[in-house]
Amino acid sequence: MTTVGWIIVDHAIAVLGAIAWFGAGVAAARRRARPALALLAVALLVTLTRAVSVAALAARGWWFVEEKVLLGLPLLAVAALAAAVIAGPGLLARARSGGQPENSGAAGVVALLTAGYAASASFVVTFLAGPPTLGTALIAIAVVLAGALLTMRVLLAPSPEPRSGAAVSRRRFFGVTGGLVVLGAAGAGFGFSARPRAAADTGGGPGPVSPATTSVTDLRGPTAPAPGGVRREHVLTARKAAVSLESGRNFDAWTFDGAVPGPAITATQGDLIDVKLVNQDIDGGVTLHWHGYDVPCGEDGAEGVTQEPVAPGGDFHYRFRADQVGTYWYHTHFASHIGVRRGLYGTLVVRPREDPDPAGLDLTLPVHTFDGAVTIAGGAEHLAPVGSTVRLRLVNTDSDPHRFALVGTEFRVVAVDGRDLERPGEVSRNVLRLPAAGRYDVVFAMPSTPVVLVLDEHAATVRLQPQSGTPGPEPSTQDTSSWPELDLLTYGAPLPVALRTAPVDRHFTLVLDRGLAMVDGSPAYAHTVNGLGHPSIPDQLVSEGDVVRMTVVNRSLETHPWHLHGHPVLVLSRDGKPASGSPLWVDTFDVRPGEVWEVVFRASNPGIWMNHCHNLPHAHEGMMLQLRYDGITTPFGGMHMAGAGHHG
Repeated sequence: MTTVGWIIVDHAIAVLGAIAWFGAGVAAARRRARPALALLAVALLVTLTRAVSVAALAARGWWFVEEKVLLGLPLLAVAALAAAVIAGPGLLARARSGGQPENSGAAGVVALLTAGYAASASFVVTFLAGPPTLGTALIAIAVVLAGALLTMRVLLAPSPEPRSGAAVSRRRFFGVTGGLVVLGAAGAGFGFSARPRAAADTGGGPGPVSPATTSVTDLRGPTAPAPGGVRREHVLTARKAAVSLESGRNFDAWTFDGAVPGPAITATQGDLIDVKLVNQDIDGGVTLHWHGYDVPCGEDGAEGVTQEPVAPGGDFHYRFRADQVGTYWYHTHFASHIGVRRGLYGTLVVRPREDPDPAGLDLTLPVHTFDGAVTIAGGAEHLAPVGSTVRLRLVNTDSDPHRFALVGTEFRVVAVDGRDLERPGEVSRNVLRLPAAGRYDVVFAMPSTPVVLVLDEHAATVRLQPQSGTPGPEPSTQDTSSWPELDLLTYGAPLPVALRTAPVDRHFTLVLDRGLAMVDGSPAYAHTVNGLGHPSIPDQLVSEGDVVRMTVVNRSLETHPWHLHGHPVLVLSRDGKPASGSPLWVDTFDVRPGEVWEVVFRASNPGIWMNHCHNLPHAHEGMMLQLRYDGITTPFGGMHMAGAGHHG
């Protein structure tokens, strides 16, 4: 069973256990001894079974069981043992005799319901708190004890002449419970509101050694192209406009130059890309981030980190050399969870100066969802000569993955995220799952029969017809949902990469989850990294030249496409299984529920870089941090406004 399968099983067992404990308590309170005894047996069995599911998860990694082993299970075990000892003998005697002792039942009911409170607390802690802290533990224990006290006071009516010992015991019990609640709340409150910005995480490497004397504003691109290159000048005007999609549907969009997607930027390797961004009327601001392109940090377009947002009436110049060949895209990085969704994006394609295998038909196909309708810009129908090379550049501009199926031909995936693969083989009847913000370049020789690119089981299609007098019959696309997914970690030919075995200078672990955390100064049920939301997540400190390894763990039940600005990462393994195909260099990789990814990169591009989930609402809700080079500083507002800021 997969890790996420065990996570779901463990959740189901936890819920079933809580129901069984509460059911036993209610049955006992209603003096139904036999059903209560049966439910007690079920509850004990389910509790023991949960120990098995937790052990199975522990085998997948400590990250998946930390709060269960340190808090949830011990709390439940104590309460369950007490319930069995206190309630079990009485229920057994009553079940055998059919009698209803007058004084012994209430304590058993309290014990059974307390076990139910403990089972519920164990389950809730996983969803709300993640890795346990002292405050979390105190609150969980206090809530369980407070529930037990309330139940006791409801069930045990005071006698006319209460015994002093019992009264003192209750007062003490109430005092201890109240004290734990106050102490736990104080600890949690301190963690939420008073916690200072944590010191940078050094990843096991040395701390800061250089004075922060270089600003990101000094890290700008060159002003001239490489020898033989030319200057590619563009003016992109961000403005609101009503656009008509290829489907014929009208949409009130935020656009670059009045179109969605924005103008396609193309260049030849070595050219200088010179873009002036003008904001006509986008409230709050706009920037340009060159997704996957390793520009100098000052050109990165990360609001609050590398620049201020361009306000209405303002402008900003971006310049960088087109040194990386491949398929990329650009988008706003201010309030990007809103701006990108509404249309502030476009494509960037850089071709080699000398292409040994130019395509006869080269299509750039960005996918985007407008109000629930998935579209492929530049799609519809195209003609290609039989035998000619067709290249489809698939670009996912959404926050969720998309599935592509190419029907009617064999094909090769020749590049991922702009980086060429080593000797990719021909495949057919395989689905391509493209992560949010990712790009695949697919190449095939045009057959004498039509080819259809199917998106998300017919959400949209692109048809390619052989260039001949009579179009052939369209291939059947009805069975693509059953096609297996192409695993790019095993695709292509392996090639030695020195970075794969190089000594690691720093190692960072990012545990992705959901829980209560502070996000931009407010408490929220956030998407978290190591139990924290931005800006409380410590920066990752690196030095130029470091070999940096990242372990990215997904404890949640949602997919997180992880994206580091300014650096491609080499995929080492997924769930402990080494990547065995072509070296896979990516800028965005999907960490699905329960998965553990190991990636590595060399810190070769000084700056302060965003490192975040590219499901943009997730980033907006807390799941982002910074990778900071030693000695680099920023004069801008900082993390609370960065990347997926709250404005717009």
